[in-house]
Amino acid sequence: MGIRAIVVDTAGTTTELNFIEDILFPYSAKALPAFLEENQHHVLVENCICDVQDIALEPEADLARVTEILLQWIKEDRKATPLKTIQGLIWKQGYANGEFKGHIFPDFIEALADFKQKGIRVYSFSSGSVDAQKLLFSNSDAGDLTDKFNGHFDTRTGNKLFKQAYSNIVNTISLSPKQILFVSDVLEELKAASDAGMNVMQMVRYDDQRTGDVKQINSFADITL
Repeated sequence: MGIRAIVVDTAGTTTELNFIEDILFPYSAKALPAFLEENQHHVLVENCICDVQDIALEPEADLARVTEILLQWIKEDRKATPLKTIQGLIWKQGYANGEFKGHIFPDFIEALADFKQKGIRVYSFSSGSVDAQKLLFSNSDAGDLTDKFNGHFDTRTGNKLFKQAYSNIVNTISLSPKQILFVSDVLEELKAASDAGMNVMQMVRYDDQRTGDVKQINSFADITL
């Protein structure tokens, strides 16, 4: 039973960690206060504000306090859905204004064409929102890559460190776990995916990266299917 779908992590796997940490995160932190002030009554943003109040156990938190909480979560890289949703909306403005383009590793761009030619489905799974992933791949430095993907998953699917998230992906794309390959740079994510029955490979792009007892690759060109 061969591989029929590949699920890829984003930061550190398909895009530079530095792009996320040094460009996207600081941009969202700088733009956050004004964005919330201007959009607090839009339904999606209003729902996110309520979710922040609930998660922080501060139901009476005003906008200034919610802003403070979100800025702290950005510093902590908290994998909270309302934060990721708001960041995605802010990044949408940044991409639209030409503030930056999504950096994608060239080997992944080449692999996407190869996977499509072979009839292998491709999905991304990130702690960033689905919208943020679509923005990254549609505004990449290689142009719009979204037609190469069959779907995207985020924290609404589950925590990337837990087996259940990967079981949910298996159920969603209706394949056997052994027909799916998950590629990530993070060992804990790979273990969770393996526990769900998926095939896994660790992408190792950095000399100081923590590695473990799992098949390692340095490029998507190293994948033979």
